[in-house]
Amino acid sequence: MLKVGLTGGIGAGKSEVSRLLAGYGAVVVDADRIAREVVEPGTPGLAAVVEAFGESVLTEAGELDRPALGAVVFGDPQKLRTLNAIVHPLVGARSAELEGAAGPDAIVVHDVPLLAENGLAPLYDLVVVVDASPETQLARLTARRGMTEEDARARMAAQATREQRLAVATIVIDNDGPLEALEPQVRTVWDELTKRAGGDAGP
Repeated sequence: MLKVGLTGGIGAGKSEVSRLLAGYGAVVVDADRIAREVVEPGTPGLAAVVEAFGESVLTEAGELDRPALGAVVFGDPQKLRTLNAIVHPLVGARSAELEGAAGPDAIVVHDVPLLAENGLAPLYDLVVVVDASPETQLARLTARRGMTEEDARARMAAQATREQRLAVATIVIDNDGPLEALEPQVRTVWDELTKRAGGDAGP
């Protein structure tokens, strides 16, 4: 099994790279998706969040009210640590479960937005960083996601710097250009991953 960490700043195009790799045959373990799953209604994770922060973080339907929770923990490091102490172990356990089910010959790509921030690079055989200039990130966030420039800059500033991400990279995918320039790069990366994994893991 080849364990790959995939990361990139907001707006860099990591999700598109993740989608392409899945299409080639990678087993993608999406940390963001798992983080949502472990606090769905009826889960021990949601019960623990409510115990820590109260019923005010729930919607009327009994689901996690993410904006309300964000308002509670944003800017309060202690409360954010409390939340992370609940969610991170659950995400880690579920990720390990999915990885274990992938099979010994699989190429497992862990899609982890905060890989650089949390010092997770040593957990993987190699790290792929999807890179784009801050100007490109800002343009995508305002044009495609409808963020204000102020909000986009704040989200970018809350993440690792471009230099910090590149410092942990084994392979860098340059996604400053158009979408059609991305796929050939990802295909080349996939070929490299299959080579490192010691076999032909895809079409």
